[in-house]
Amino acid sequence: MTAQETYTELKKRMIEISMLQSTGGVLHWDQEAYLPKKGADHRGEQLAQISQLTHKWFTDPSIGDKIGVIENSDLMKNYESEAAVNVREWRRLYDRETKLPTEFVQDFARTTSKASQVWAEARKKSDFAIFQPYLQHIVDLCRQKADYIGFETEAYDGLVDDFEPGAKVADFEAAFNGLRPELVELVGKIKDAPKKPDIKILKRPYDVEKQKIFVEAITSAMGYDFEAGRFDLAAHPSCNEMGPWDVRILTRYYRNDFAEGLTGGMHEAGHALYDMTRPNKEHWGTPMHETASLAIHESQSRMWENIVGRSREFWVYFFPQLQRIFREETAGITLDDFYQAMNWVAPSYIRVEADEATYCLHVMLRFELERAIIAGDVKVKDIPGEWNRRFKDYLGIEIDNDANGCLQDVHWSHGIFGYFPTYALGNLYSAQFWMQAQKDNPGLLDDFTHGKFGGLFSWLGDKIHTKGSTYLAADLCQRVTGQSLSHKPLLDYLYDKYEGIYGIKR
Repeated sequence: MTAQETYTELKKRMIEISMLQSTGGVLHWDQEAYLPKKGADHRGEQLAQISQLTHKWFTDPSIGDKIGVIENSDLMKNYESEAAVNVREWRRLYDRETKLPTEFVQDFARTTSKASQVWAEARKKSDFAIFQPYLQHIVDLCRQKADYIGFETEAYDGLVDDFEPGAKVADFEAAFNGLRPELVELVGKIKDAPKKPDIKILKRPYDVEKQKIFVEAITSAMGYDFEAGRFDLAAHPSCNEMGPWDVRILTRYYRNDFAEGLTGGMHEAGHALYDMTRPNKEHWGTPMHETASLAIHESQSRMWENIVGRSREFWVYFFPQLQRIFREETAGITLDDFYQAMNWVAPSYIRVEADEATYCLHVMLRFELERAIIAGDVKVKDIPGEWNRRFKDYLGIEIDNDANGCLQDVHWSHGIFGYFPTYALGNLYSAQFWMQAQKDNPGLLDDFTHGKFGGLFSWLGDKIHTKGSTYLAADLCQRVTGQSLSHKPLLDYLYDKYEGIYGIKR
């Protein structure tokens, strides 16, 4: 066969594997949304079987042979061509997956499927002891995974690459070391500021059914296609792409916390817009369709949730609609009152409910704790106490129970170690992309006052979404903004906003 014929055959096989993986994705989504408790064991076996099959198919020696043939052909000459992008990423994944024994892959899938159900019960009862034995097994498996894959400096490096290709622990440290002291200083200034928003206006009893209607109206205005996606309720918000034109959002609402339902819905819709806009029909099932990294994906959700959804211009348009839907709840509230309340800054327990200024501190805590857990410096049984100690050091408040502490995130139950630091990088990327978007489109904020978000959506699609995984995250940032990733745009953005709300100076 020619190199082109080999590529065509390889692509066909990879799409078949992706089809099976997407079937597993539906089962995972159902597990979070609807699976009855007693079905957990069987679901674990289903997912283990799918993981075993996809791993077996993907690591077949013939796959490696085909990749080798194409790598040595003219198809790889154009770095941005479909074949070059796909084969580069298939090679990276193939080299990783062939290091993992099939039995290990099955055990990992079976264990994490069951663990997610146990985590939900433990969180509901705020009892880490229920989850501890499952987490211990997961940590052991993650260490094994790092050993199988290999690493240069520490085991955590071997896990990070799953979510942020090409990144190392040193890269996160470099980004966080500059960000941390400036964030702490900013939060300190806000804490001491004499001017404070009235957060109580967001804690009034907002009807949950009306909240759903309002959030769905906003996400529709953002560009979310309800014929290609849906909203459902779950214990932990998430966005799951099942396949082309099938993106599912899981979110939650609280009667006495309006901001949580709104920001959670916009955040997940930001992820969904990325999934819906990436090259679907022609490239689904190949790296040309996939995201550059989890941090790039997170940059999109954080931009819509915070930079757009907490902007005054956004509420110039949506506050009158809010008043019509929630007449009693918004009685006596002005636009400025509401805008300032949406930008309240104060240390809080829950990461996904954290304000923009303290959010990255939550993430950096998890990053440091995960490294220590994988390295064995923190024992699984000691996680609650260690979490609480670090939380007090970082955010200055005492953890009152496990549900508000180490059980608040679902990630560990899914076996996801190495993911958390991408959240903070996502914040940095979002601010840097936003800075460039405004340079390229000076009228974006004015568009928001008229409920128009197509300009931003189109810019993101052209610069980021449609690029798939053509570039590594750091390279994509350089191409889009002309600069390497920096924490400065995020700090500039935060100070610009909070100077007006809190009266602080840099």
